[in-house]
Amino acid sequence: MISVDFHTHTSASKDSLTSPRTSSGLPIATNWIGFVVTDHNNIFGALAAYALDPELIIVGEEIMTTCGEILAAFVTAEVPAGLSPWETIQRLRDQGAFISVSHPFDFFRNGAWKMEDLLEIAPLVDAVEIFNARCMAPQANQKAAVFTQKQGIPGTAGSDAHAAFELGAARLLLPQFFGTG
Repeated sequence: MISVDFHTHTSASKDSLTSPRTSSGLPIATNWIGFVVTDHNNIFGALAAYALDPELIIVGEEIMTTCGEILAAFVTAEVPAGLSPWETIQRLRDQGAFISVSHPFDFFRNGAWKMEDLLEIAPLVDAVEIFNARCMAPQANQKAAVFTQKQGIPGTAGSDAHAAFELGAARLLLPQFFGTG
């Protein structure tokens, strides 16, 4: 099994302090196998971290749509913010990305979803984040877990790290995999 933190940020996100070098160096120091770097609405930090250690970093992006945030892994081209969820998902599908929804019920921050919008896109995504280490209210994660069970959608976990000490605060144990195939 390998440990993957599906939701991290670098200083390419305006609210993060973690350099791409720190993101790429930490897995070795902490026995982590991989981090999905998902900066807000860009892939600059993810590409920089990936260039430093392509075996440990997965390029991702957290994209603000018109209805909420979408989290993607194995991103090859940046998807701009402000598109509809359906357009965002289509652009991510076109590049073979793994598509998730980040912290869908965390109403303490921008990017939470209305239930009717989330239900519309549920059949189009690969997963929903059921544990986000930065959710202030445990009910947000619990509600996401119940939602995925009812919808038959897999769940992911992520630290949502914005500082180096937060990296790895959540993980998902997976069988060894290579790329998106």
